[in-house]
Amino acid sequence: MSVIDELRWRGLLKDSTPGTEEYLEKHKVTAYLGIDPTADSMHVGHLATLIVMKHLQNYGHRPIIVIGGATGMVGDPSGKDEERPLLDEHIIRENEKALKEQVSRFLDFDEAKPNGAIMVNNYDWTKDYTLLGFLRDIGKHITVNYMMAKESVKKRLEKGISFTEFTYQLLQGYDFLYLYEHYNCQLQIGGSDQWGNITTGIELIRRKLGHENQAFGLVIPLITRADGKKFGKSEKGMNIWLDPKRTSPYQFYQFWINTADVDAEKYIKVFTFLSEDEINKLIEEHKQAPHLRVLQRRLAEEMTRMVHGKDELQKAIEASSILFGKGTKETLAKLDEQTFLAVFDGVPQFEIDRQELEQGIDVVSLLGEKTKVFNSKGEVRRMIKEGGLNINQEKVQTQERIVDTNDLLNDKYILIRKGKKKYFIVIAK
Repeated sequence: MSVIDELRWRGLLKDSTPGTEEYLEKHKVTAYLGIDPTADSMHVGHLATLIVMKHLQNYGHRPIIVIGGATGMVGDPSGKDEERPLLDEHIIRENEKALKEQVSRFLDFDEAKPNGAIMVNNYDWTKDYTLLGFLRDIGKHITVNYMMAKESVKKRLEKGISFTEFTYQLLQGYDFLYLYEHYNCQLQIGGSDQWGNITTGIELIRRKLGHENQAFGLVIPLITRADGKKFGKSEKGMNIWLDPKRTSPYQFYQFWINTADVDAEKYIKVFTFLSEDEINKLIEEHKQAPHLRVLQRRLAEEMTRMVHGKDELQKAIEASSILFGKGTKETLAKLDEQTFLAVFDGVPQFEIDRQELEQGIDVVSLLGEKTKVFNSKGEVRRMIKEGGLNINQEKVQTQERIVDTNDLLNDKYILIRKGKKKYFIVIAK
């Protein structure tokens, strides 16, 4: 199977320029992917193109990740209704460090290997270029008519587009030219919205260096959910980030677990490196018992292990088990505050004065009087008698049970469970 065949059956190939497939079958190429350093973390929307770069590397091709330090200062109009905020160099450099650490989880940056990945910043070859020099060397090769015909420009003309953003495709085209000349880079990868920018780069290479020079482009389709919404956006409209400080490994794991069946069947092809045979077996197994969510669980495991590592995957699995009554006090104690709050998002919260906990309070008074978790002390007593009250996943055996600061999780929280599934949180203030 060729790399193009691999990408095609996985649903990772939307279009490529003429001759791309044939060239990849005969040559080992250097391919580049641009990432705008608009944040210090990537989100799941970046994953598909990163996965494509990993497939290329697996087939012996060399990946280049281009951090858009220069282009990030200008803003890409592609797929945007409004102009992006401009970044300064300090922020871009800080973001670059964080992005390289994340990309390293996907690509092998071993310089000793012929296809070892490299990361560069286009600000380094753009910052000293004078305006007059750029206009003479680059601008004269691409006509305004050609630039105006690009979809990314046409869509913005009605609302208005600044000259800054209008010239973006020239800057990205120059990146391709620079990489072609200095790194023998002949292929650019991007999302389908990058088609116009990619073809501008190919056109610039041919016009400036001669039509015998070969450069190619490959774009992936926009990954969407079954409801048509853009992949990677949660119901609250927030991105699922790869940085664990922004999105905990538990939340990341849950994102994949909660995928709809039809999406899981698509995503497991797009985002994992499982073989076609293995995926087909999983799909068939899932169809036999959809309620077991075999596809979603395997998808969540593969993605969480890839992005956060096997230790964080295990923690995410353990945290997920808590809501089904399988977690122990020890499991709870291992949860950091971010994960604890994510697991019990939306659970009713009650407050207690920390000083009272330091002295110790009997469980009946705490839950039936001090916090009103229960409507009355009598209700607390009945629940204890029936064996349905748990504190931090441990059954309360007696009404005389004293609750104090030793019961605090993350030195702040106490988890109360009434019956099998009704949870409450008491917060020490």
